[in-house]
Amino acid sequence: MMPSVRILSSGLALSMLAACSLRVQPQEHAKPEPSGASLKRAEPRPIYRWAHLDTLTLEGGRVLKLYPAPTSVYNRLPAPAWLAAATAAEDDGELDISVEEQRRLRTAGPAVRRVGRNLLLRTRSGATVRLTDNPAEDYDTNIAFEYVAALPSIGQWLVSVHLYEGGYYMLVSQHTGRRTKIWSPPVISPDGHHFVCGNSDVLARYEPSGLQVWEVQGQQLRLLWQRQTEWGLSQPRWLDNRTILFGQDYFDNGDVDTRVMRLAVVP
Repeated sequence: MMPSVRILSSGLALSMLAACSLRVQPQEHAKPEPSGASLKRAEPRPIYRWAHLDTLTLEGGRVLKLYPAPTSVYNRLPAPAWLAAATAAEDDGELDISVEEQRRLRTAGPAVRRVGRNLLLRTRSGATVRLTDNPAEDYDTNIAFEYVAALPSIGQWLVSVHLYEGGYYMLVSQHTGRRTKIWSPPVISPDGHHFVCGNSDVLARYEPSGLQVWEVQGQQLRLLWQRQTEWGLSQPRWLDNRTILFGQDYFDNGDVDTRVMRLAVVP
């Protein structure tokens, strides 16, 4: 009796399944869109994960904000040809600075000469500034002066000063011979009233990373403000007479990354 019961039960189950499959199934309807009130408002993404990358706090508490800028706009902004050549030679790690300097001296005019270890700059007043190299194998006294360019729009010569380790740049007035130490080659505003010196040395840290903003007052140069930073500021270019775009070099996951930023440096 038991085997026949199992056969009957199986047949009944198959009949019921067949009947169910012949029924018209209900159509599926799209789920209604949630109302605007139920949507969660997206939080604005921060510019950076670290607050110290998007602000500069100056002496006196003045805070300057940095903003992202399109790389395409930055690439269209003009950069002095002499500046590109100078930074390219420096990036190549060229130790013999005399070859590039001799090339520049050929077009520098009679006011700029090199005689042996002496770089001679004759000012418009007739006085001569003498800058003498010292190639001694000594950390404190080793120094070399390299002529880089003439900057007629601000009445200065630019000289690169090489130390035993690292170095800096110096402006020499074409009028008075006055020397002004700066962090990097100056990038002059379109109207010639200001220039900035942005530097990036986030790896070796021989030189300060950050920004200097200078004002040109006739034959005088006045430092408006400067700020050293944990991140580097490379190759600034003027967007207008108040604003610069630059490459911001910063550490991320153990490596140095760069992004283009915008900063208003002149009030």
